[in-house]
Amino acid sequence: MRKIIAVAGPTAVGKTKYAIETAKAFNGEIVSCDSMQLYKYMTIGSAKPTAEEQAEIKHWLVDEIDPKEPFSVAKYAQMAKNAIEDIFSRGKTPVIEGGTGLYLNSLLYDMDFSGAPVDNELRTTLEKEAELFGPGYIYNKLKDADPAAAERIHPNNIKKVIRALEGAINGSGIEDFKNCSKKCKDYDTILIGLTRNRPELYDRINKRVDIMVEQGLFHEVEELLEMGLTEEDISMKGIGYKEIIGFFDGLYSRDDAIELIKKNSRHLAKRQLTWFRRYENMEWFNLSEYDNDEAAVGDIIKWVQTQGI
Repeated sequence: MRKIIAVAGPTAVGKTKYAIETAKAFNGEIVSCDSMQLYKYMTIGSAKPTAEEQAEIKHWLVDEIDPKEPFSVAKYAQMAKNAIEDIFSRGKTPVIEGGTGLYLNSLLYDMDFSGAPVDNELRTTLEKEAELFGPGYIYNKLKDADPAAAERIHPNNIKKVIRALEGAINGSGIEDFKNCSKKCKDYDTILIGLTRNRPELYDRINKRVDIMVEQGLFHEVEELLEMGLTEEDISMKGIGYKEIIGFFDGLYSRDDAIELIKKNSRHLAKRQLTWFRRYENMEWFNLSEYDNDEAAVGDIIKWVQTQGI
């Protein structure tokens, strides 16, 4: 059975460096598993690998999609699997790297992307209700109609709440991707999970946000807005972008926007760890327990070698 390697973990844990070293060790190429790095022009806020890092190892699915273009996990799965087959065809090892759990799931399992049938009239009605009465009103409707869906969807994610409510009302709920059980048969996956002690991870997150600001994150968002992008575009709902749009809209100060990015990034890290810990066959490496990166890389490579690759 062909094997791919996946390097996963929370934001700012250090995935890029470790994925590159793993790819070097196993004649690999990296396939990004990040919902923001896909987009063109969104370089600073998505923490894309640098030009130097991309020169070390070929990276797929970075700078591929126009941020105005609608994008889905189904489209990601198609593009990523095409990249994986290309890498295999040249005798190399695909190394999946990123922190978007749903995207990783789409490569590990055969997922049903059909979802609930679209009911445009119902959707329009629900969107108007959300606009008139607020997200809480629609979310409470979903809690009544499909409590399980409400439990897994954030109340402020109006688009997902409405889609799930459509499914519940029409009698065809949307599959909970976290419950997928039919594994992809095209390859086996060697799962590597990276983590750090919480104080260290949160400190790295805070420092990285400060670096992004120094690198010109506010200017990057301003340029995207000048290109015609708005808060309604899916690409602009990412952490680091939506908060700065709020600053430009006068909702809060520059300093408050920066603190909000840090806070939301820490919350994201917590959700990512919760997601990845569901994978029973993921081998975890706590990078805080190592004296240096080289020692951690050495242990990761030794473990991968035991997996028959």
